[in-house]
Amino acid sequence: RATFLMASAGGGGDTPHTEAPAKASGPASGEDIYKRACASCHMGGGDGIANVYPPLAKSDYLADREKTIQQVLKGSSGPITVNGKEYNNTMPPQQLSDDEVAAVLTYVYTNMGNTGTAVTAAEVKAVREKL
Repeated sequence: RATFLMASAGGGGDTPHTEAPAKASGPASGEDIYKRACASCHMGGGDGIANVYPPLAKSDYLADREKTIQQVLKGSSGPITVNGKEYNNTMPPQQLSDDEVAAVLTYVYTNMGNTGTAVTAAEVKAVREKL
C-alpha cells in the first residue's frame, strides 16, 4: 500500500514511477539507428572525419537518393566525392531492414543541416531488388 500511496501522491497516475519504458517495444527511431550504426564513423552530428569518413551533414552526396540507399545497403570500397572532397575508404553494407534503412535515412535527410524529405521502405525495397 505504501508504494501505491506514494505513486498516487506524486500525481503520476496509478502506477509507481519506474524507469522509462524501453524503446525496444516498438520500431527503433532513425536517430537510434544512426547512433548505433553510423555515428562511430560519421560522428554524432554527421560531420564525418576529415580525409577519412565523409560528412553526412550538409552533404551533396545525398542528392541522389537511389545511390544513397544503395550505399547503405551494399556499402562501398574505393573513392567517392562528397562536398568536393575525395574520400577513399570502405563502408560495409549495413544489416538493416527496409524499414530501418528508411528510418535512418529519413533522420539523415531531415537533420544535420540537410533539407531532404522522408525515405520510404518502398523506396528502399525497390533499390534492394535491383542489387
